Amino acid sequence: MAEKEGSAVPPQAKSSWSSFLKSIASFNGDLSTMTAPAFILSTKSLTEFSSYWTEHPSVFVAPAAEKDPARRAMLVLKWFLSTLKQQYASRSEKLGSEKKPLNPFLGELFLGKWEDQAGTTQLVSEQVSHHPPVTAYSIWNEKHGVRLEGYNAQKASFKTTINVKQIGHAMLHLDAFNESYLITLPSLHIEGLIMGSPYVELNSSTYIQSSSGYTARIDYTGKGWVSGKKNSFTAVLYPDGKEKEAIYKVDGQWTDAFQIKDAKTKAVVDTFDHKSIKTTPLTVAPIEEQDDFETRRAWKKVSDAINKGNMDLTSFEKTIIETRQREMRQEERDDGREWERKFFSRAPSYPLFEQLAKKIGESINDSQTNGVWQFDKEKAAAAKSPYHPHITPPIYEKK
Repeated sequence: MAEKEGSAVPPQAKSSWSSFLKSIASFNGDLSTMTAPAFILSTKSLTEFSSYWTEHPSVFVAPAAEKDPARRAMLVLKWFLSTLKQQYASRSEKLGSEKKPLNPFLGELFLGKWEDQAGTTQLVSEQVSHHPPVTAYSIWNEKHGVRLEGYNAQKASFKTTINVKQIGHAMLHLDAFNESYLITLPSLHIEGLIMGSPYVELNSSTYIQSSSGYTARIDYTGKGWVSGKKNSFTAVLYPDGKEKEAIYKVDGQWTDAFQIKDAKTKAVVDTFDHKSIKTTPLTVAPIEEQDDFETRRAWKKVSDAINKGNMDLTSFEKTIIETRQREMRQEERDDGREWERKFFSRAPSYPLFEQLAKKIGESINDSQTNGVWQFDKEKAAAAKSPYHPHITPPIYEKK
């Protein structure tokens, strides 16, 4: 291993990488406080990561057209599995290794939409908390009556690698059936640190719990010392509390392809292959039309400096943003007020979340996310005009 240490690190960055490896050996806390060497910095903020949920809009809306509840639950599972590559591997494949994202500031926004055969699917992502750092998001397709809401934070620790526990949840809702799916978020760890070419591997298990009476469990396994393929998983879908009566089973690699089989007959009922299904590009407003709090406009000078490899300028531009944020927080403390979120509010109660979470032993953990965050349709309606004319707030079904 010694001769491979730092083998993917640029020669001029060898010493900073060695220092970084030493510093993370005792690290335990928010990822946002971790200082990384310049060559491993991303030009993207974490608020953009919400878009990785829906880069296959047709797969996202497909459950809304399925009349059978068990097949609907299977299609939700298929969609979730299809998002994992985009969420956890697309950056390392594109950039050569996983990069440390920019730390969002409170109130930072990322807004956009996908347009394809599924119609228009819209995204609002907002940094709703800074201590601890929490990103909330809402993604919806009005034509098909499908929407996803969620929020997440990360806690990192180091043993033999960087381990990241994701805190928070996502909730998918199908309007046509008034049906909800609670989605838990996978833990992960960073591989390839010694060689300086980091990539993400997922750990343990996650669940998708439906209000219609079905549970999906996904078990993640990486490449071991002896056997196994990178990014492997197995999944099973079963009626609540009847795991031995599985309806569907899934296996494959979340970065490559997987098959969904009838658990009894073993017949393949559906497949997904990243090589044959292209992602739909996200459309965002031109930077000159964006609000000052929108990610790409706010971080443009920092991103430009990173792309130029000018780390002194990167640090200078980041400091301007961070100093302004500290000033704003101090002004709020002096005035005895809290920052007003543009699109999200803390939920005063969350009975459906609690009901579904209880079935899979999931904790609320609201103390670690500064509350349970929900999309606020009144705020969104008020924000549409004159604020962000390129976002059309969703119409919620009547209860």
